[in-house]
Amino acid sequence: MIRFLNISNATLFWYFLASNFIYLAMLITAFWTSARHQRRLQSYRLEWIKDAPLAPPITIVAPAHNEEASIREAVRNFLDLDYPQLEIIVVNDGSKDRTLDVLQEEFRLRSVRAVYVPEIPCEQIRGLYRSETDPRLLVIDKVSRGNKADAANAGLNAATSPYVCVVDGDSLLERDALLRIMVPVLADPQRVVAVGGIVRVLNGATIERGQLREARLPHHPVEAIQVVEYLRAFLIGREAWSRANMLAIVSGAFGIFRTDLVRAIGGYRAGSIGEDFDLVMRLHRYLLRKKREYQICFVPDPMCWTEVPSDLKSLGRQRARWQKGLLDVLWPNRDMLFRPGYGRMGSIALPYLWLFEFFAPVVEIVGLGTIILAACLGVLSRTFFMQFLLFGFAFATVISIGSVLQEEVTYRRYKDWKDVARLVSYCFFEHFPYRQLHMLWRLRGIWEYFTGNEAWNQPKRKGMSSARTPTKLPAQSPSTRPFE
Repeated sequence: MIRFLNISNATLFWYFLASNFIYLAMLITAFWTSARHQRRLQSYRLEWIKDAPLAPPITIVAPAHNEEASIREAVRNFLDLDYPQLEIIVVNDGSKDRTLDVLQEEFRLRSVRAVYVPEIPCEQIRGLYRSETDPRLLVIDKVSRGNKADAANAGLNAATSPYVCVVDGDSLLERDALLRIMVPVLADPQRVVAVGGIVRVLNGATIERGQLREARLPHHPVEAIQVVEYLRAFLIGREAWSRANMLAIVSGAFGIFRTDLVRAIGGYRAGSIGEDFDLVMRLHRYLLRKKREYQICFVPDPMCWTEVPSDLKSLGRQRARWQKGLLDVLWPNRDMLFRPGYGRMGSIALPYLWLFEFFAPVVEIVGLGTIILAACLGVLSRTFFMQFLLFGFAFATVISIGSVLQEEVTYRRYKDWKDVARLVSYCFFEHFPYRQLHMLWRLRGIWEYFTGNEAWNQPKRKGMSSARTPTKLPAQSPSTRPFE
């Protein structure tokens, strides 16, 4: 028994150490790539893209299921984006609330008779509506299949642009987000097939008529600690993977894709749990099999702001679903592992996802259990325990603080120093006790996947209408618009 406990504890220690050193390497890479991206932006003038007649058109596809509280502000936001040629398609995916009614009241929808070709299979379409106030807006009303993938496919069938931007129906984009996310595409339109933008936490922000006026750190601890988590995932993880052209996921909340390639692989896989992850992996597989030169990029500054769960129950359901989505992608693509034809995706990216994402909750929960058992039996080495705290939790906390400081040094989204100080303080709680809760939720996701529970479990949301709205804002000239 003692030998087993020692082996288990040592395994957990080396596992934590390897994971943290990988994140440290990613953090260093992210610092370098952020600086490089800022230098490249200086050579572009976004006004040129905005006014350029040759800028490729973009179709925004926004699946919406029971988004009554957020859809009005979200669509206003999409219509107000700075981009020369834009089409907005909102897919009402069988909402049981007043989502469609709100859209009809706000944007004066009228029924249209149009040719709709379901090139990508999806559930039955009940109606098509065009806005009388802004003809760029098309609303598709359809029967729900119970997942976002099917709703996105309905929007893809109606898209008329060479690039499609899939966003969540409860998200806000900064006014120049599309201009910024298209910079890699315009720099190399032949190779760049998809670009992901950074997603930030909307909770606590001030919104006025679909525009973010002031970003503030949420007061609720459950919401605030997710800000740290998002910074680690996006500013460290995805930026580093993108640099090596091994980016495995473009967030479903904000991403640009070449429409022809998405249609070539059959759109989103029907019934997929993590539809964004699954789509990107299938793009990698398709392009590698075709032996095409391509790049899937991540850009750290075109901001998408999205509402995160504000209670532990909803958060737990969301993270369990994310873990189910991970397994739902890894298992069908297991044949890519260590196959020469799949390059770095098969030899580096996928093994990392199996070892440090899928197995993480199993290794960590079992390891922590054996540490507690060893302590109860009086066989836990004090030296080992101190090394574990130093290289496991303290090291990881430093990396989280590094991600926060990188964001503040480079982008400065939070203007109040008190918000920054609170954000740094939450870094100390991310790895205890939040990480252990997160691992339990992920274990639940693994259990639900293997027992056939693939329910969507949409988290409870407050809606954008709950955000603070100022009664009066000082007049701002275009040159002093927030975040510009």
